Amino acid sequence: MKRYEGGDVRKSALQIAATFIPYSLLLTAMFLLHLRHYPYGLVLALALVASMFHVRIFMLLHDCAHNSFFNSPRACAVFGHICGFVTSTPFFNWQRSHGIHHATVSNLDRRGTGDVWTMTVDEYRAADRMKRFRYRLLRNPFVLFGVAPVLLFHVIYRFPGRGMKRRELVSILLTDLAIAAILAAFAATTGLAAYLAVMAPVLYLAGIMGFWLFYIQHQFTRVYWAHDSDWDIHRASMRGSSFYDLPAPLRWLSANIGYHHIHHLKPRIPSYNLRACYEGIPEVRDIVPITLRRSFESLRLRLWDEGTGRLVGFAEA
Repeated sequence: MKRYEGGDVRKSALQIAATFIPYSLLLTAMFLLHLRHYPYGLVLALALVASMFHVRIFMLLHDCAHNSFFNSPRACAVFGHICGFVTSTPFFNWQRSHGIHHATVSNLDRRGTGDVWTMTVDEYRAADRMKRFRYRLLRNPFVLFGVAPVLLFHVIYRFPGRGMKRRELVSILLTDLAIAAILAAFAATTGLAAYLAVMAPVLYLAGIMGFWLFYIQHQFTRVYWAHDSDWDIHRASMRGSSFYDLPAPLRWLSANIGYHHIHHLKPRIPSYNLRACYEGIPEVRDIVPITLRRSFESLRLRLWDEGTGRLVGFAEA
């Protein structure tokens, strides 16, 4: 797999152009439609497409966080911050938490950072009523996909947390200043009302899509979980991370993140090389894909059953 690692400047430049140019044109069209008082439904229709490109920008940030988009970590940090300004994500802060996710994925004894809160059946049965209520609330699809993205990207990411390193604090400050500058620029031109009319649906839909992609990558029936003493990084990658077999347009818009098992095996493979790796190495194809239609079955999964080695719903538990 090592031959697929590392960024290619030409390919990365093409990825940037193919992402930011359509995104900018879509936003420009949306502002013109709104300011010229065309039906708002047209703005919302374009917002659906623009939100997919917004997710793709975040995926480029994700590549930069693994230093795979460019061979230079500094170039990755600079471009990662630019993507972070667009997606309201402080780059260094997110890079740290995502690195912890990679180091602890599917480890029952190291849950809690960069993952979706998942309790075992036994833990849920032993929990008091309030903890059960909080767990059910946070695993509710409306809260998980409709509320949590807004809170995370537009509230929690705006403030520093305990124990943060200096560069994480600087990253948060730079991102906050960039967002403030963007708001000030629109306030002085189109007005904040026009900005919200155009950008609010884009940001909201992108948050839902992004959370869904992350959810389905590690929340499926036969997902692998193990305690620290039995945990294995290769099993966590191949069995604890999914192959989300999306249609070609959605695969491109999500920057091939559906090949998530490969990404966890070799995080320094850039997104534009993941499909070639999948096709070039038979061993990484030894995984049952999750189709778009079947992926929605994962919404009913809530608890890890250590006895059967499966994620199950509340009723089954």
